[in-house]
Amino acid sequence: MDHRAEVSDFLRTRRDRITPSQAGILGGTRRRVSGLRREEVAAATGISVEYYARIERGDLRGVSTEVLDALARTLLLDEAETDHLHDLAEAAGPSARRRPRPAEQPFPDSLQRFVDAVSVPVWVRDRRMDAVATNPLGRALYAPVLEDPAARGNTARFVFFSPASRTFFPD
Repeated sequence: MDHRAEVSDFLRTRRDRITPSQAGILGGTRRRVSGLRREEVAAATGISVEYYARIERGDLRGVSTEVLDALARTLLLDEAETDHLHDLAEAAGPSARRRPRPAEQPFPDSLQRFVDAVSVPVWVRDRRMDAVATNPLGRALYAPVLEDPAARGNTARFVFFSPASRTFFPD
């Protein structure tokens, strides 16, 4: 399989597996596609339909890291799929930049002991809005966010991709 066909197949299959409701798109029941339309992916990613169509045709030359990350969020890609998308872009040409991998730093045991000792709900997030530590009350309070498969413990993903967020965060 050539590179363009691999990119095209990868993006099309990921687009097809997401329902409009998973992406937070309200619409009628009359759809010719089960997944997202190109226009919907482009709008949710913040790029033009023409640019997304070019990307889905397999032309990743010059696509920025920010666009690739936005596309990964829109298509609900997991970490391995996101890395694969970046690898495909890197293979497309020298102008695609590789995103730096954030350094994984474990939550210090001493801080976790403090969090566990607090008698109110505690929820600690990193700069990407991922839950990094909670105490038992925090886990109970934020269970909808922590257990939501679309959110994967990320508050931003929960707010934008989970219908349950409207109940959990009514305002």
